[in-house]
Amino acid sequence: MPTRYDSAYHAPVLVEEVLALFTGASRALDCTLGGGGHSAAMLDAGMDVTGIDRDPAAIAEASRRLQPAIADGRFHAIRGNYADAESLLPADVTYDAILLDLGVSSHQLDEPARGFSFREGERLGGAMEQLGGHETVDSGWQTVDPSTVDRRPSTVAPWHSAAHFLNEASLADLTSAFREYGDEPRGARLATEVIRRRERRPFALSDDLVGAIRAVLGARSGPSDFARLFQAVRIAVNDELSGLARALPALRDRLAPQGVLAVIAYHSGEDRRVKLAFREWASSCVCPPKQPVCTCRGRPLGTLLTRKPITAGDAELAHNVRARSAHLRAFRREA
Repeated sequence: MPTRYDSAYHAPVLVEEVLALFTGASRALDCTLGGGGHSAAMLDAGMDVTGIDRDPAAIAEASRRLQPAIADGRFHAIRGNYADAESLLPADVTYDAILLDLGVSSHQLDEPARGFSFREGERLGGAMEQLGGHETVDSGWQTVDPSTVDRRPSTVAPWHSAAHFLNEASLADLTSAFREYGDEPRGARLATEVIRRRERRPFALSDDLVGAIRAVLGARSGPSDFARLFQAVRIAVNDELSGLARALPALRDRLAPQGVLAVIAYHSGEDRRVKLAFREWASSCVCPPKQPVCTCRGRPLGTLLTRKPITAGDAELAHNVRARSAHLRAFRREA
């Protein structure tokens, strides 16, 4: 059964589980605002919330939905990439609760113009950002100059869309995306097939990539393969894994004492990075195993709250099948 935090734009996952981790928090940062479902839940739980999202459509939807909280000064929305949170947020503010819900919203998947889906005839889009720049929605925050924000490392190609990536990326970049982001052992063959096909006709529609996948994986390949490999291309286009790697330590340092950082991941590479980061932060020593004398920090930075990831229960899965791959992990900063 849908929850009161679902909307036509997006159904947030693991809402009650997130709120349980954030018990007692008063100031929250929702780094992936989406349709505002998690933010609405945190507001109802008594928190003041700041939301960040790089998608202007998400900012508009969440701001419309949460207008009463904006009027009360309890909610602020900032347009930008959560990986740049250190540049987007005031320097002296910390948070009791920080949430990262990675992946895409239901609206992004369901809106044909966005190009996130492998449905027949859809354009190969898949870029989170539709317009340039960073801005705030309400007057409570200062507009951020885009020139002051390092959007992505200089070594990463500025892919504008999935079509741009598939038509211009090198064999090595395509192979890496399919293997590392799509967990595809035949990634090199698929990359070669993409290059062979694009020499005849540029990739433009979902059908083009589906055809390449079927040519390599065989006629029995189906929706699960398409979803996995389209997701891999989206991750490459939006530089999501390196953005997550940059964001995690920066967000950890934005936690107030005893503050909690919670991350919901839908991809094995994302979940692995989160798991390893949280384990390292909770360890008293991170020196190489054979080093005779400890030369690292010599103390844990906090506590791992989730030895194993929290996943959706049967009741949630019954009304929101997209929650099936969600893995929630959490870390609490030391006092």
